[in-house]
Amino acid sequence: MAIPTDPSVITHGIQLAVAPVFLLTAVSGMIGAVAGRLARIIDRARVVEDRARANNDPEYTARAYAELGDLRLRGRLANGCIALLTFCAFLIGITIILLFLGETFDYQANRLAIGGFLAGVASFLLALVCFLAETVMATRLLNFHMLQKEIGANPADTPLIVREPK
Repeated sequence: MAIPTDPSVITHGIQLAVAPVFLLTAVSGMIGAVAGRLARIIDRARVVEDRARANNDPEYTARAYAELGDLRLRGRLANGCIALLTFCAFLIGITIILLFLGETFDYQANRLAIGGFLAGVASFLLALVCFLAETVMATRLLNFHMLQKEIGANPADTPLIVREPK
């Protein structure tokens, strides 16, 4: 395997290998967003658990256990999403290396590069499904007990009331 000395070959190799980097940018942004959601899930679970331990009302404790179960599932979905995104980033990194080596050193790894890229995109799509499932679950879990008591309506029939913070 000869090392290329022609600058145009090296430049073209870098250009070819940089294209998948845009996907890495999207992946890193999503990891940040999902990690933030996971941190909020953990914080909420700690608050719910502490309040449940301090409260003797069986109805409140039952609601707290139910919410903790939902938070656990949301946390697992967020963890799965982060794992898939990390795997995607790894595969895209391998793809970049293979493309660069293939272009600059005449290393024949086209099939590996294609497979790595497609597997990375598939991993990214699965992470999006996990993210969607977690966000749908989070919005489904919105439960405004005070608003329901105030209006006295079925939660599905309760109008959306937006109030400015005081």
